[in-house]
Amino acid sequence: MNYNRKEYSEDELISLYRAILKPRMIEERMLVLLRQGKVSKWFSGIGQEAISVGSAMALEQDEYILPLHRNLGVFTSRNVPLDRLFAQFQGKKTGFTKGRDRSFHFGSNEHHIVGMISHLGPQLAVADGIALSDLLDKKEKVTLVYSGDGGASEGDFHEALNVAAVWGLPVIFMIENNGYGLSTPSNEQFKFKQFIDKGPAYGMDALQIDGNNLLEVYDTVRQTAASMRKNPRPVLIEAMTFRMRGHEEASGTKYVPQELFEKWAKKDPVENYEKFLLDELVLTQKAVESIREELKAEIEEGLQTAFATPMPVADRQEEIADMYKPYVQQPVAPASSAKTEKRFVDAISDGLRQSMERYPELVLMGQDIAEYGGVFKITEGFVDKFGKERVRNTPLCESAILGIGLGMSVKGKKSMVEMQFADFVSVGFNQIVNNLAKSHYRWGQHADVVVRMPTGAGTAAGPFHSQSNEAWFFHTPGLKVVYPSSPYDAKGLLNAAIEDPNPVMYFEHKLLYRSISQDIPDDYYTIEIGKAKTVAEGEDLSIITYGMGVHWAKQLQQEMPGTSIEILDLRSLLPWDKEAVRNTVAKTGRVIILHEDTLTGGIGGEIAAWIGENCFEHLDGPVARVASLDTAIPFAPPLEAEFLPKQRLREKVEAILAY
Repeated sequence: MNYNRKEYSEDELISLYRAILKPRMIEERMLVLLRQGKVSKWFSGIGQEAISVGSAMALEQDEYILPLHRNLGVFTSRNVPLDRLFAQFQGKKTGFTKGRDRSFHFGSNEHHIVGMISHLGPQLAVADGIALSDLLDKKEKVTLVYSGDGGASEGDFHEALNVAAVWGLPVIFMIENNGYGLSTPSNEQFKFKQFIDKGPAYGMDALQIDGNNLLEVYDTVRQTAASMRKNPRPVLIEAMTFRMRGHEEASGTKYVPQELFEKWAKKDPVENYEKFLLDELVLTQKAVESIREELKAEIEEGLQTAFATPMPVADRQEEIADMYKPYVQQPVAPASSAKTEKRFVDAISDGLRQSMERYPELVLMGQDIAEYGGVFKITEGFVDKFGKERVRNTPLCESAILGIGLGMSVKGKKSMVEMQFADFVSVGFNQIVNNLAKSHYRWGQHADVVVRMPTGAGTAAGPFHSQSNEAWFFHTPGLKVVYPSSPYDAKGLLNAAIEDPNPVMYFEHKLLYRSISQDIPDDYYTIEIGKAKTVAEGEDLSIITYGMGVHWAKQLQQEMPGTSIEILDLRSLLPWDKEAVRNTVAKTGRVIILHEDTLTGGIGGEIAAWIGENCFEHLDGPVARVASLDTAIPFAPPLEAEFLPKQRLREKVEAILAY
């Protein structure tokens, strides 16, 4: 192997040697512990250490790195304490996830590392968000993120590279090309010859390096990063390498031809670099033995500390509380009594504008939201007031933009991501339910992201522009879900959602945009998330609902003047107001839960079950649900009318009253 030491001093060369030897020695110890049953799983990076170590050592200590399974060298190069690292591997509470996640599925802002999730690709966009934050703050920094050759087949890879190129984000995309995605060889993963062919297609520089040559990795990343700090842009680096063990230890290596092992064994990055230093007289054999003894002692000390730590004791309250960043909302009242009549759509726009003024770290992102003002014109004029850095048109890359929101949270920023239609959130679903929702629970990093969701039917827009999909997220701990039904609530809940440091799904019914108006405060104000509102008092029956259901219930109330109907608007769906539900059930004894979403698996089922378990003694009849048909949403107006629950509501009310 050809090493070019250039002008690097002996101290620098020895520092790199210590850095690459340390993860190798830890791995060798881990493989023994795995066989002894003291570690449950291990993803070996033996043979690939030069990539992790060389690239991590080449960056500044406060530049973020986003590693994967085989990047132990990133953590050791950043001097993560070994006792905590080993505790993490063993599921101990002194690890970085309190025993809630395994191996390298964690981050540490102290060490400027954001660990992976098992889905691999989503982390690439998180790197984009970190880099965007540095760019907005005028910091000359780069962000480094890894991808394997297999993981690069995911759509998240394309989205992250595309957005980074379009926005000129200083991200190094390090592709560890070891020829296999688990057991699938490259020729069954992709047809192109090499990853550097992708760079020009995205409009970015691309370099290929020998991933087993520590000095080549270190020098390339060091020079590339220096250039990117002065001229921000993404760069793709393809590091050619090979893993000498299985994808993880249980998978074995039978699928790999033996001649490949023989070829790559000669390119061992640790052995070759050590030999180079000995040949150059930078190291002596005695010095090598001394360094090994020193590292061995450090590793054993860390292991003994981790072994001595007991397994975590489950604390139900702590587990539940840690799903969210601790936050006690203090509702903000308007500063004056001034009010103006505003439509639902104008109230949302008003809230966004005032939140932008209140939070200079807030960035808005979405398709067509800049000069065009969004398809519903909610952000019209915002570019003139706040500039294109904070009001950002995005490519059609929902997953990447949501991941960018998490990356910006890592750097202390807030973001609002607009789905053009709520239906389109499905292509970013993974980022929301697995990254945004679980991040704080896993390693204490909150996701300060609001996702605006123009939702609902009634406009004859068909199956892909009319869905009510709030139940998808209602089932996901770590998220908050709000769904206003009036202009007053729309503004107050949006401001509250942006203020909240946790991820909030904000649903806004498109049919309400320009069909209802209300006098609302001109000033900034918030409404407490998790609090329902009684919009009509009644004695005979309670309708518990939200969104468009509130207006259907109010219309029915007018059509049945002899019936005393109480209408409870939930407003917040996660968390939902159990006390308000209990009170209305106790008051009337008859309950209907109404929502626009389909019946099966809808939110009404959960609320009905809770009422049955907790309010049974107050009931004078069965808890009923009224919802849309269990079909996709049809296009033709007569079919859509039959799909929606509005016309079935009266029948159910009459049946429950007659029970």
